[in-house]
Amino acid sequence: MSLVRECFFVATVAAAHLMIQAALGLALAPIDVIGQDMRTSNPGELSWFIAAYSLTVGTFILIFGRAGDIFGHKQVYALGYVWLSTWSALAGFAGYTHNQIFFDITRAMQGVGCAALYPTGIALFGRTYPPGMRKNIVFSIFGAMAPIGFVIGATFGSIFGQLLWWPWAFWGYSIAALGLACSVVIVVPKALGEVPPNRGFDTMGALTSVIGMILINVAFNNGPLFGWSTPNVYFILIIGVLFLLFFGWVEARAENPLIPKSAINSTTIFILSLLTLGWGSFGIWVYYTWRFLTLLRHQTPLSISAEFAPVVVATLFASGLTGFLLSHTPVSFVMVLSCLGFFLGNLLVALMPVNQTYWTQTFLSIVIMPFGMDMSFPAASVILSNHMPMEHQGLAAALVTTVMNYSISITLGFAALAEVNGDRGPDGQLDLFQGFRDAYYVGVGCAGLAVFLSIIFFIKSMIKDGWKVTDPGH
Repeated sequence: MSLVRECFFVATVAAAHLMIQAALGLALAPIDVIGQDMRTSNPGELSWFIAAYSLTVGTFILIFGRAGDIFGHKQVYALGYVWLSTWSALAGFAGYTHNQIFFDITRAMQGVGCAALYPTGIALFGRTYPPGMRKNIVFSIFGAMAPIGFVIGATFGSIFGQLLWWPWAFWGYSIAALGLACSVVIVVPKALGEVPPNRGFDTMGALTSVIGMILINVAFNNGPLFGWSTPNVYFILIIGVLFLLFFGWVEARAENPLIPKSAINSTTIFILSLLTLGWGSFGIWVYYTWRFLTLLRHQTPLSISAEFAPVVVATLFASGLTGFLLSHTPVSFVMVLSCLGFFLGNLLVALMPVNQTYWTQTFLSIVIMPFGMDMSFPAASVILSNHMPMEHQGLAAALVTTVMNYSISITLGFAALAEVNGDRGPDGQLDLFQGFRDAYYVGVGCAGLAVFLSIIFFIKSMIKDGWKVTDPGH
């Protein structure tokens, strides 16, 4: 590719991460406005506006990662944008139906489209760039799009939700997704659409994994809403676990498994565990910080979006630092720093009082959190991409992004459980401040465990390989 075409190629592929996180902010910023249109203010039902999206993103990524390996990454990537555009438009029409279930379904279907973008986008980079400085840079750019995308989505969601009509945010997003689909056809090289000779697909593994992951996630997010003593909640959890056990049995005997045995080793397990804990804590942080500022500090969506704006500057700095560190320090060291970012970001908001200026704990947390996101994603993507052959680049991306998004959805269920079981006042109503703080503590615990495990991983890597870097920068 020429330099000009390469720039457009990188921008088109990196836009996937921006669009995925923008869809999160698009619904979170005007969540109370949308809730009014859906005639609900129940916290458990409102959280599904976010959880339904993250659930399907995390659930279907593994399948689309494998589908990209089989049917061509360019084709699946372009179709992902078309699907996302279609269901984003339908999500806007929920403003006419006033039906919460319809909106939840459209949000979940948006997540399916984004699930196609995540692994195939990273695979396009993985197939284009060999291990080295250039690859580290493009993965850092891809990671940087996450917080920037969230801020952009939250800003437009706030503008339309507060000043105009929230469905227009989804219709505008739909038009952008369709434009990117056209860009993929023009900019992405034809060679990246070529398919390998092995076209086997583990249909039974895909089916059992999707059913199992959805049922477990539904159980954890409905537990706080209906109570864990309700039979349909714990029965759904039991059935989901059984499906995942059956998935493991199927994979062990499949000719073309979704997850080859060679992909699972101690390094993979450590990396995915750190991502699960770190990004799970991020999901709690972003949801409850927005709710904290809305319900306890009584701020408008636009003012909150403005307070999140420093994320963009912090992201640019964090991405540049990550690209440098990946070329001069071991990946395990970068993972330690990212987990510290998640931990400090959560701890600051967990301890902040209601009546406090923005420029202390809130501002510091918003500036620190991008370091957790922007360091963990490229570090994990680079190490798994480098450890897998070209025909499994989609799988490498899928493993990273599955745990990222699925953990966001499921930890929101844990946090909501802590929130609804918190202290109650004399009138029997929940203490909102204490409920939010209890939810924050779940995020602090997840991030703290991630720090502990990342240090173990770093020590283990030092003993095995010493101060070994991915690329010396030559």
